[in-house]
Amino acid sequence: MTLGRLTTHVLDTANGRPAAGVRVRLYALEGPDGNTRRLLRDVMTNAEGRCDEPLIEGEHFLTGRYEVVFGAGAYFASIGAIQEQPAFVDDVVLRFGIANAAQHYHVPLLVSPWSYSTYRGS
Repeated sequence: MTLGRLTTHVLDTANGRPAAGVRVRLYALEGPDGNTRRLLRDVMTNAEGRCDEPLIEGEHFLTGRYEVVFGAGAYFASIGAIQEQPAFVDDVVLRFGIANAAQHYHVPLLVSPWSYSTYRGS
């Protein structure tokens, strides 16, 4: 049986480079209403805008709902990007489902101080 994993990559589209030093927090969404968050990982992106290892993988990677929070506002403040206060883009919160825990799910973030986008990558 193939064991799946969840990875991410953050790209700073305003400056055309990987976003190094972005805080990434991964939560499992649980409870009767599906809104109770349980912290699974709290990591920073490396010089390539990636985490040094998958956010979650193998036997710990289960079907269900997850939330990843990217500290985009803090990243842009740390590199001296001129932002109004409060920042237009601050924490980017993405909620998504894992339907097949045997697959690789890649959730990249393309972000600027004014916008962001994501998709399921490979």
